[in-house]
Amino acid sequence: MNDDLTPDPWQALRRLTQARIALGRSGASVPTKAQLAFQLAHAQARDAVHTELDVAALSASLHELGPECIAVHSAAADRQVYLQRPDFGRKLDDASRAALSAMMGSAGGFDLSLVIADGLSARAVAQNALPFLRLLLPRLSQQGWSLAPTAIASQGRVAIGDEIAAALKARAVLVLIGERPGLSSPDSMGLYLSWEPQVGMTDAQRNCISNVRPAGLSYAAAADKLHYLLTEARRRGLSGIALKEEAPQDDAPLARASNFLLG
Repeated sequence: MNDDLTPDPWQALRRLTQARIALGRSGASVPTKAQLAFQLAHAQARDAVHTELDVAALSASLHELGPECIAVHSAAADRQVYLQRPDFGRKLDDASRAALSAMMGSAGGFDLSLVIADGLSARAVAQNALPFLRLLLPRLSQQGWSLAPTAIASQGRVAIGDEIAAALKARAVLVLIGERPGLSSPDSMGLYLSWEPQVGMTDAQRNCISNVRPAGLSYAAAADKLHYLLTEARRRGLSGIALKEEAPQDDAPLARASNFLLG
């Protein structure tokens, strides 16, 4: 059916955001189209949380980029446990811990450990991890970073990267993880950087770059930001709140935006 839509004065802002603003109204209600779109977004967010990561497919795709891969699993045996016990998602299960220990043996360490974890949206890393790494890895190679085997972590949360990197004797860890889905972003990937990772680190000791996806922060912009943070983390030997992103910012889009309230 067609709504007798009453427009919203904030309509001009719709082009600047995916947030549900300026929907208008039909009588005293939300328009039918907007209500149906909300229900679809809610279903997509639920699907993102419960969909399993295809580890084999991701590993095969990563192999084309060059990095060696190892599949690991958190102490959360399944998705239900993962959602009910966040602490289990932050640590490895015994089999994964043993596999990493056997892989390293008496070998030396690495500069950086890459960890790809499903988090709360396997869709996010399945969609965004490879395009992002295609831009980042060449930069790391040019700077001479030695990379540990890439760990693909199932039922993992951010902190699982610290244990993985410590087991692989890496000086830094980068965790690519599916973020909690929003009602307009079921495919948002987060990047978490920690210097000298170890079990028990807090969020204050990490740097986060959020909302990496085609409709959010672009792969190129995320790669620029992360490359800067990695370079500074290695130069200064720190991460987290002590490491600020001080790279030049492009404010041109904001300068070009007009004030809709004055139009």
